Amino acid sequence: MIKAVVVDMDGTFLNSKHDYNREWFKEIYQKLSKQNIRFVVASGNQYAQLKSFFPESHENISFIAENGALIFEQNTLIREHHFEIDLVDQIITYLKDTHPDVDMILCGIASSYIEKNTSERFKSIAQTYYHKLQEVDHLQNFCEDKYVKFALSVPVSQTEQIQDSLQTYFGHQIVAVSSGHGSVDIIIPGKHKADGLSFLATKWGISPEDIVAFGDGNNDVEMLQYVGHSYAMENGSSLVKEASKNLAPSNDESGVLQVIEKYL
Repeated sequence: MIKAVVVDMDGTFLNSKHDYNREWFKEIYQKLSKQNIRFVVASGNQYAQLKSFFPESHENISFIAENGALIFEQNTLIREHHFEIDLVDQIITYLKDTHPDVDMILCGIASSYIEKNTSERFKSIAQTYYHKLQEVDHLQNFCEDKYVKFALSVPVSQTEQIQDSLQTYFGHQIVAVSSGHGSVDIIIPGKHKADGLSFLATKWGISPEDIVAFGDGNNDVEMLQYVGHSYAMENGSSLVKEASKNLAPSNDESGVLQVIEKYL
């Protein structure tokens, strides 16, 4: 019996217009609630942005944000992990010295941060994904927050090369993972979506076998391997499809809602 539904957002629950069929979801969410099936959002994105997609129901939805570093229930942060500040400074220095064409957002618990001299194009993109975003003179030595993730915009053709170079240089101190479309996230080792979901499942007394999860990007792989009912989106990466037991219709076909409705 299904006891929880877990969805990634970009490329999975959200369509290419960065939205979803809200009326259909409302009907499905009501059915989920009546059957005491939990709905969980698991994303690499910021909590403030994620909950904005669910104005009527966010208080009853659990959020695994920033690729598992932060977990929220009922608008309350119930678990957090962050990088040591010295490592944050080392990562910024390395990126500026070796990949000066990479744009970066430093993601904290209270807000996310971007340098003032960043291109207006990237600032515009960043504002779409980060509802709490501050411009600062320099990211280094900026210690007003605890930092949970780096979000990088890289040349698409260099995605794997930059990801590999980061992993090789910093080793076990970080995990560099591509979420597709020229994006690379630097996350805390072991604090991925599956780790966050395992924390919630233990808290709720739910078995992984009773969870259905959906994803499209490489940062969803651990989560899909963890659950009993895993779905790669038709538009997902080859790695995600290899890690999943099932295939869902694409995000532009409301594939997640199609599959959930069949379960219900």
